[in-house]
Amino acid sequence: MVRATFRFYEELNDFLPSERRQRAFDCECARAATAKHMIEALGVPHTEVELLLVNGESVGFGRLLADGDRVAVYPKFESLDISSLLKVRDQPLRRLRFIADVHLGGLARLLRMSGFDTLYDTHFDDQEIAETAARDGRIVLTRDRELLKRRLVDHGCYIRARKPAQQLRELFGRLDLAGSARPFSLCLHCNVPLRPIDREEARERLPSRIGCSYPRFMYCDSCRRLFWEGTHWRSMRALLAPLLEQLGGDPPP
Repeated sequence: MVRATFRFYEELNDFLPSERRQRAFDCECARAATAKHMIEALGVPHTEVELLLVNGESVGFGRLLADGDRVAVYPKFESLDISSLLKVRDQPLRRLRFIADVHLGGLARLLRMSGFDTLYDTHFDDQEIAETAARDGRIVLTRDRELLKRRLVDHGCYIRARKPAQQLRELFGRLDLAGSARPFSLCLHCNVPLRPIDREEARERLPSRIGCSYPRFMYCDSCRRLFWEGTHWRSMRALLAPLLEQLGGDPPP
């Protein structure tokens, strides 16, 4: 039987039982077990891992573990460029296209509000999510760690917060999204780019109770919805502004 020592860092400890958190521990491994197999057997989805060291050397998930190996497992780095060390995948988890599972509809809507291409449908099952993510190069967003363990899922994030606004803040911090946000550029409903229209064109589409005094109007050619800077827009802007300002981005327009 192969026996190796594991140490998980930062938020990866959230996936471990309390007695294994923030410390090195020994674990028996099956013969011919890979690093990926053991990391997931211990409860940590491989999509949460960005850097893997065995005996101090950066390795890939397919590294076969030997007796006495010391395995250090790190999550995504925000302040350091470690691209030269990465072996677990070809590039860091920084592709800014998402697909959210059925439990994250509120987060999907807020990501679209922030300008991030985010697929969401209550009819998506786990296999469809995994296949779509693999085909389109999307980051899977979920609170189901088993979904992130699927072989097809390469890029993913386990969402810890429970409320959509908190989930958005968590994701902005973990993936450093502030500098890439393009607020109010996508339709909240169908995820396609909005286009500006002038007041005269907007007047024909506005509900009778809404005036044309707003400074700008945006239109979705897919669902034919019209957006303007009313009370709902101001509420969303208030939600997004602190994220952009505190995390280094520009305030929303």
